[in-house]
Amino acid sequence: MMNEHPCFLVGIGGSGMMPLAMILRARGVSVAGSDRSLDQGRVPAKFDALRALGIDLYPQDGSGVTDANLLVVASAAVEESVPDIAAANRLGCPRATRAELLAGLFNAATLPIGVAGTSGKSTVTGMIGWIMHATGRDPTVMNGAVMKNFVRDDAPFASALVGTGPAFVSEVDESDGSIALYAPRIAVLNNVSLDHKGLDELRLLFGGFLDKSRVAVVNADDADAAALGAALPEGRVTSFSVEGAADLVARNLREEPFGVRFDLEAGHLAVSVAIKVPGRHNVSNALAAIGAALAAGVALSDAAEAIGGFTGLRRRMELVGEMGGVAVIDDFGHNPDKIAATLDTLHAFAGRLLLLFQPHGYGPLKVMGRELVATFAEKMRGGDMLVMPDPVYQGGTVAREVGSGDIVRGVVEAGRDARYVADRAEAAAMLVEAARAGDRIVVMGARDDTLSLLAQGMLRDLGARQASLTAGGVKRAI
Repeated sequence: MMNEHPCFLVGIGGSGMMPLAMILRARGVSVAGSDRSLDQGRVPAKFDALRALGIDLYPQDGSGVTDANLLVVASAAVEESVPDIAAANRLGCPRATRAELLAGLFNAATLPIGVAGTSGKSTVTGMIGWIMHATGRDPTVMNGAVMKNFVRDDAPFASALVGTGPAFVSEVDESDGSIALYAPRIAVLNNVSLDHKGLDELRLLFGGFLDKSRVAVVNADDADAAALGAALPEGRVTSFSVEGAADLVARNLREEPFGVRFDLEAGHLAVSVAIKVPGRHNVSNALAAIGAALAAGVALSDAAEAIGGFTGLRRRMELVGEMGGVAVIDDFGHNPDKIAATLDTLHAFAGRLLLLFQPHGYGPLKVMGRELVATFAEKMRGGDMLVMPDPVYQGGTVAREVGSGDIVRGVVEAGRDARYVADRAEAAAMLVEAARAGDRIVVMGARDDTLSLLAQGMLRDLGARQASLTAGGVKRAI
């Protein structure tokens, strides 16, 4: 359908829409779009990068939708009242959701590799993409995060890679149920846990996804994922585990501040692996990626060597910088599993954590509020501090039944230091003021690209504070 029509993407700057726009444009499709963030002047560099690809951008006021031949694409979150959608309906433009268009591209590929699960999708997708690229397979990769390995001067927001090989590697989203549209040849399932939907619905969605595949790569350490894998014929499943029992097993983990070394056992074979991303959860992600690569025909030794060159994703426990002995880390953690993995990884090394967590919406807080409270209560340590501003809100109608203050109240009742500061800039300033040498400031949250800018600003503020202390004759780290 996209070969017959020029495409207009509503919300083109979103984490799922931007790489789709890149892939379409690289395949010769005429692409234009609009975005509320563009109108608000947020993250202008992102939109400059889209323009550099030959993509025309318009205000989200309907002015870009003037041709009935346009295929108008939007995510499920875009409301019918948005002027671009109203204009498309008025003109009778063909319509598609982001997931429908992506699934069409994915299913048409010779070797579609889909990555699912409530945590780790983007990292595993990036790892598979890098292994396939490094071993000469020239894949196409659709990711929801910027893959550092593929960033260049002419591709500063490399959340997509367009190759000529048979593999199409994509993370697959369960939050809107669109995972049911995808027909993977190789399906990866990391885990099944609360995020946007209840567990019963997630089990149905993920089970259907695995059932369509020829090979399912499944996390044996996650009870629900393992059960879904066990429902498939034995010859169609590759299981993986960190220090457990599975087809692929990681043993003898040696953790470092920004990496892990481990031994990988695959039946009667064994290889040493060193990854440049930290934490036990990333060992699990690496096993998932290697399992998918093996199913795609890559030799174990080649996959193990290639993954050592994977340099990570932006906003996945990314070190922004260090000033006066205080490290600032930018992280995508936004659901209980992701937050727990980040805190566990950072607590493997000395220093208290100063956390700024911006929830990614009021709806998710209602779904997983109790689990978030439990996660912070269990994973924070004495001396750690949590500050929460109001959730992401970028317009539209939304019920605000559970807010950041409710989460903070629960964490405080559990005996941890947590503060509700509605304004995000004030929350950031509070943490900068509290920071001392040896601390790690961690900015956490999703659906808001300006969180990275906030983290960068906090690092600058730490620098200004250090300079002020030095100029005043106080020669010490803050």
